[in-house]
Amino acid sequence: MSDGAAARRAAWIASGVLLVIYAATMAPDVTFWDAGEFIAASRTLGIPHPPGTPLFIVLLHAWASVVSLVLPWAASTNLFSAAATAGAGGLAAYWVTKSTDDVWAGVSAAIVAGCMTSVWQNATETEVYSVALLLSASAIVAADRAGRSGEHRWVVAAAYLLALSVPLHLSALVAAPVVIYLAARRPGGAAQDTTDWSVALAVTGAALCAAAAGRVSIVLGVIGAGCIVGAAFVRPTRVTPRGVSRRALLQSLQILAAVAVAFTALAFLIIRARHDPLVNQANPTSLSQLGYVISRRQYDLAPLWPRRAPLWAQAANWFEYADWQTALSLAPTVIPSVWRVLATVICALIAIAGARWHFRHDNRSARAMLLLFVCGSVGVAAYLNLRPSPSFGWGVLPAGIMREARERDYFFVLSFWAWGLWAGIGAVRLARRFRWSPLLGVAVALVPVALNWSAVNRRAEPEASEPRELAAALLEAAPARAVLFVAGDNDSYPVWYAQDVLGIRRDVTTVTTPLLAASWYVAEFQRRWALGPGAPMPVTATPVDRYAAALEIARAARAQGRPVAASLTLPRDERAALGSRWRITGLVAVSGGAPGLDQSARRLASQRLALDSAGTARWADQIAEWRRNRVIRASLDPVHQYFSDVLECPRRMLDSGRFSGARASLDSICNF
Repeated sequence: MSDGAAARRAAWIASGVLLVIYAATMAPDVTFWDAGEFIAASRTLGIPHPPGTPLFIVLLHAWASVVSLVLPWAASTNLFSAAATAGAGGLAAYWVTKSTDDVWAGVSAAIVAGCMTSVWQNATETEVYSVALLLSASAIVAADRAGRSGEHRWVVAAAYLLALSVPLHLSALVAAPVVIYLAARRPGGAAQDTTDWSVALAVTGAALCAAAAGRVSIVLGVIGAGCIVGAAFVRPTRVTPRGVSRRALLQSLQILAAVAVAFTALAFLIIRARHDPLVNQANPTSLSQLGYVISRRQYDLAPLWPRRAPLWAQAANWFEYADWQTALSLAPTVIPSVWRVLATVICALIAIAGARWHFRHDNRSARAMLLLFVCGSVGVAAYLNLRPSPSFGWGVLPAGIMREARERDYFFVLSFWAWGLWAGIGAVRLARRFRWSPLLGVAVALVPVALNWSAVNRRAEPEASEPRELAAALLEAAPARAVLFVAGDNDSYPVWYAQDVLGIRRDVTTVTTPLLAASWYVAEFQRRWALGPGAPMPVTATPVDRYAAALEIARAARAQGRPVAASLTLPRDERAALGSRWRITGLVAVSGGAPGLDQSARRLASQRLALDSAGTARWADQIAEWRRNRVIRASLDPVHQYFSDVLECPRRMLDSGRFSGARASLDSICNF
């Protein structure tokens, strides 16, 4: 096997190349989806949506506190994702080099894996999945060291890293079977590998303890702890005498202690929540509420059965995502093209060639790679039981079938990662087979970089500035001290970022209407601003009537003399339930009075929309100035086109008919 110096050299080269690529394509500011929330939470040491990710927030805050001396806070947190993913690439290069005795195979493998679209996109925005990938790679390398050296300290390290998935993100546990296999499998030649069953049981116990903590399951936790302790009573190999030694029992207790230490990071949630930071989702101030956060009981978690989509559709959805990974710039849409599919097939064939050589050279690590691929594809699809993606199966699946809120390709990152590692190995081995320089194989590994660059470059529009501009337009158009109702994460999270990090219009109180179904969120408005029902809201796991809660908040706001406003993204019926005599300025409608008493009155009120022509014209000009001389690239994510249309609303309303007084057609123009 390769010596450590060569493997470390491969790691430094690969991580350096990837960091340059990520830094060059990194978002300069906030992006859509969860990034705005994570950036705001990192700045205020807050608690983002369940499961809370406390380790991620603390690491992000520490990193950005230093880097923000040079870069803006959002750019600093984005760079943290880039550094984490580059670090994961470096560890992958180290592992592959140690397994293949080939520095350039290690470098090539890390580059291809790191430039798969789903991996690359996580690396260029503030996202927990980038650090979860680093944690998975760290656990795999630690387990590989444990298996090769037989040193107990590496077993403890692997168990500890698996347990860290609970305070970081449980997606890192997808690699747990690989970690168990590598830690327990002792290399001894193609026909002489042995399995240390005591190590296998101990690391399995650590993984079960992590799963138990993530599900808040006492039974599963007892089973996991029992496996760790029971490992001391298991013969490490078939030739080891039976019985338990004091040393074996001490080693089991060390693993159990390491797992417990990893879980202490969860204490951040309950300690910090009692200070009520600006971002304090689910407010875990008690042990019961802490369990609510960690176990994600706020969400509709799918059971293993019944399946929420046909099995063939769930499998085919993975293939759709796979087609996006290596040559997205050839067709940067969800619709496949001949050239993009051809590039995908070629990359898959090179990966197969790399896998075949890998199995011949080092069966142990090749099996681990195959296990990683299977766990990251079939395992994830089976466990998560996802609905069809927003782009999949139109015209084939039933028209009314429920779909995921967004594309979920990032859940399958480890399968694409394993595929990329084998493709990189295959590129170098094919070059060596034809007696060419291995650097030609590395050059082939750089082809996906070129074929993905323009499609994933977040320094380009719309991602470079659209989310921040949307937040500014919503906040600045709102009246002083307004209570602003918005439609969901993608208009609330950028607003949280603008308020908590940039300090824009902190007098505005933002209400994310879908979150009002959670009693803790309604209680937050009562606690902070005396908005909502008069009686204190008990915090329970039972959903509440979010429409009634929104109405109570609007009533309390009027009682305090605060304007009630709504984003144009809020559905018309929800807006009508909050008020009447709405007047639009830019992207915000402001209520002129309480809603009607019955449904027909509310329907009539929803049609009484007036336009502040002067104010809307100012916003139309401002948005036009923001967009001057911009080239908007195509994107897989329809959210960018959606909000691009939203930002065009002021101009469309002005150009659509010389509004005077109320016009019902305002909704048809700008409420999508």
